[in-house]
Amino acid sequence: MFKRCLVCETPFPPNELLEHFPTADRIAFDPARGRLWAVCRACRRWSLAPIEERWEALEEIEKLARDRGKLLSQTDNIALVRVGPIDIVRVGRAGLTEEAWWRYGRELTERRDRYRKLSLVGSVGVGAAMIGGMAAGGFTVIGGWWTLTASRDALTSGARWLRFGSTAWRGRESCATCGHELRALPYRQRNALYVMPGGERGPVELVYRCPSCGDHREGGLRLGGREGERVLRRVLAHRHYAGASEGEVKSATRLIEEAGSAEKLARIVVRDGRRLTDIQRTGALGLEIAANEHAEQRLLELELAQLEAAWEEEEELAAIMDGELTTVPLIEQLRRRVAGQA
Repeated sequence: MFKRCLVCETPFPPNELLEHFPTADRIAFDPARGRLWAVCRACRRWSLAPIEERWEALEEIEKLARDRGKLLSQTDNIALVRVGPIDIVRVGRAGLTEEAWWRYGRELTERRDRYRKLSLVGSVGVGAAMIGGMAAGGFTVIGGWWTLTASRDALTSGARWLRFGSTAWRGRESCATCGHELRALPYRQRNALYVMPGGERGPVELVYRCPSCGDHREGGLRLGGREGERVLRRVLAHRHYAGASEGEVKSATRLIEEAGSAEKLARIVVRDGRRLTDIQRTGALGLEIAANEHAEQRLLELELAQLEAAWEEEEELAAIMDGELTTVPLIEQLRRRVAGQA
């Protein structure tokens, strides 16, 4: 079993999921032709596994991708599947349903765990100070309780400020109604934020009500397209800094499933335009998940185009190498075995 990239000699990171191919955390395989590659993260080149090492590995990888894989994206020729820490590039459509929202649902639950740990750290620290203060006669019970709550909130608020800052957007735009110049969109003004139908610029448009004339239907700060999506993601992540429970995530993802797609969900939640703070929690969580999914799909499409180009090049080399080193009947036998035709 080779341990390094055959092109740049960078060591492949080991994986613990595959008994018969414990090499690399990105693997490409073609079950129909019997090809297996380890993909280098450094140079992005594909190292073809020796034919004698593919037999059991191909069957194991196909079963792992089918039973435990989460489909990230796919084209007519290749699919990108994630299984734990491993990315699997499967030549041919994977036959899985695209559910990219699962990544962001997990992020929300992990965010909740981090928030709880941070709150606990603050409570323990202040609690210790309270005990010492009470022993010295410097704290009353009511005063200690207030200090505990205020200090814990200050710690979590400070951590949120370190992560997000105080503004979701900075620039220079003018209100179309009164001409007032807008240079920042602070998080504390979220009551003045509206999510409107986006039309040609995307599924939604983010509108900040003009602080001068108060208009948000025609005037104010209007952010659409990718910029609007980026700011909406920041605002929603700031709002949901404390994360969400598994039950809340399941309810939010159920909305996406019922809507049929991220874009359809956005239109259902937004309707003809709603103030962001008026969107109930499940809908807002679904909107954050959908917005992140929509943004990453664009990145995945670019990555899939690169992977497809790499596969076409590597397949030509693999066909030559397998044709020179292996008899044709053996290749056909391997192809039928992995494809389940034997």
